Amino acid sequence: METITFPTKLHIGEQVLEGLNTYENQRIFIVTDPFMVQSNKIEQITTHLIQKNELKIFSNVIPDPPIENVISGIESMKAFAPTILLAVGGGSPIDAAKAMKFFAQKLGEITDLTFIVIPTTSGTGSEVTNFSVITNQDKGVKYPLVTAEIQPDEAYLASELVISAPRNITADTGMDVLTHALEAYVSTKANVFSDALCEKVVVLVFENLVKCYKNGEDVKAREQMHYASCMAGMAFNLTSLGLNHGIAHAAGAKLHVPHGRLNTLLLSEVIQYNAGCGHYNHSYDERTAKKYAYLAKLLGYEKSTPKIGVKHLIRAIEQLKKQLAMPSCLKQVGVSPETFEQFKEEITEGALLDGCTKTNPRVPTKAEIEQILDNIK
Repeated sequence: METITFPTKLHIGEQVLEGLNTYENQRIFIVTDPFMVQSNKIEQITTHLIQKNELKIFSNVIPDPPIENVISGIESMKAFAPTILLAVGGGSPIDAAKAMKFFAQKLGEITDLTFIVIPTTSGTGSEVTNFSVITNQDKGVKYPLVTAEIQPDEAYLASELVISAPRNITADTGMDVLTHALEAYVSTKANVFSDALCEKVVVLVFENLVKCYKNGEDVKAREQMHYASCMAGMAFNLTSLGLNHGIAHAAGAKLHVPHGRLNTLLLSEVIQYNAGCGHYNHSYDERTAKKYAYLAKLLGYEKSTPKIGVKHLIRAIEQLKKQLAMPSCLKQVGVSPETFEQFKEEITEGALLDGCTKTNPRVPTKAEIEQILDNIK
């Protein structure tokens, strides 16, 4: 038996941030990043809260939040004693807030409190997931935290918050959304409900991501990508992810390449590997290939054999990457051959141990992961 729940209450539509006006007499601990404060973007949130509530802003979160970030946040949160924890930002502030909540409660530093998320990027889907990733900087290792205890209670999807996102962030986060959907779609835990979400997400990404990239003020396209990000999060919260993220987690901690960009570099290779096509045609997987081929059909390609369908899907992804000016290899993002060789074995071992890899449709060997890495160096 499987039990499917979507426990996060979603607020969507026009003027969604007006809903924040309903909070009164609360002590609200806001976790965000320095940019949100320095750019005054945080005021788009606080203006709805400041008159009727007491606020404390913790804005020290850095990309790929380290354990030290979480500890510092817990100390600040303990001193403030909040009734509401509010995460505002991209994946890093949300991940940090989730970890702060989890460990603070385990340590008895705070009691139960309402956890609200307002995403400012259209990428992680973290507002509806029980996933968080924290980094040990000394060891260069990312630790996934997966527990229902960090599931947000509410999320506000305000697409106006992503209008000003730079082109490179729009591309990176948008391709992360696509990767989430493609991995959840072929996960060993996939089901008819997650499939429906993934299929819709793939179509939305191909219809709207380039529009957002070319014209950040395309409000409708921004809204659709924001919703796609959320739906992809709902899907992989049911199914987990796969090898693409398993490698990206391990490589990101060592090579310091943005997460979405790493996922993009790996995507076509992992699709071929999972289906047993292209470079990996010695182990054809018809089930996985058929699923990929169906996505190609949704994107407008004529129905064909599963193997040809996989080629069509990869062709569509590569065309999308070109339109977004995405790199095609690690060298193009500043990773030298020497650095790559230095960390290749550690990345491979980390990917094998990563929790996301456990639900990949194929169980990879060390040599197979090394082959995937060699093909993107």
